[in-house]
Amino acid sequence: MKADHTTAVTEETAKPKFADSLKGFFEDIYLVYRFILRFFKEAFLPPYEFKEFVRQCYEVGYRSFPLITLTGFITGVVFTKQSRPSLAEFGATSWIPSLVAIAIFRALAPLVTALIAAGKVGSSIGAELASMKVTEQIDAMEVSATKPFKYLVCMRILATTICIPVLVMYTALVAMLGAYLNVMQNEATSFSAFFQSAFEPLSFLDINTTLIKSFVFGFTIGAVGCYQGYNSSKGTEGVGKAANSAVVLGMFFVFLEEVIIVQISGFFRV
Repeated sequence: MKADHTTAVTEETAKPKFADSLKGFFEDIYLVYRFILRFFKEAFLPPYEFKEFVRQCYEVGYRSFPLITLTGFITGVVFTKQSRPSLAEFGATSWIPSLVAIAIFRALAPLVTALIAAGKVGSSIGAELASMKVTEQIDAMEVSATKPFKYLVCMRILATTICIPVLVMYTALVAMLGAYLNVMQNEATSFSAFFQSAFEPLSFLDINTTLIKSFVFGFTIGAVGCYQGYNSSKGTEGVGKAANSAVVLGMFFVFLEEVIIVQISGFFRV
């Protein structure tokens, strides 16, 4: 009888906890929906913060070039080096430029760039806005009749949305350069022959899909970082939590969007 009573109490306790968790989940979705909707309402209405937008583009784009350059170059070299043995077994090393170009432009360049941006840019945005929230700088801006959401959030999301596609194209070109140097070293292929063979199998659908991915990834990274930072709490502990959540959730959504966009673009290739 005592065991039955304990089981009944446990089930009764579990039901409210599950209901609270489910309620909290839908509340979070609603808050995210309001946050995104507020961005689209305020981003394109005056006043326009051009100076802040340019500054954020500098932070997101220009300051990411060294890391992006190194990562893209290594990606091209390593992928080419790893692909050669498998193709050499079939005597198809001449396909290396085409294989590398397809892999880089369709998947590697946007994915690698987005993951680096999620770690570098997303964490920076989350930590910066969270520290401003904790020190009540955002509240002070609201009291002084300024628009902190437009200045702090909209400009950062617009900057990531614009700069990530540029970084993706740059990563792809740097990766192709690394692949060419590896091929030239082993097969003595000329520059013009390599790139002619590389870009031959690519179509406008591949380039357009890559650009669409880049814009979606950029918007996601900026929105996740801004949301986590702008809505942080719990003092200094919230700053670290916001930065960590911006990275983890940003990467998760990038992978999720990659799968969805690949599935959609697959219908147009048939």
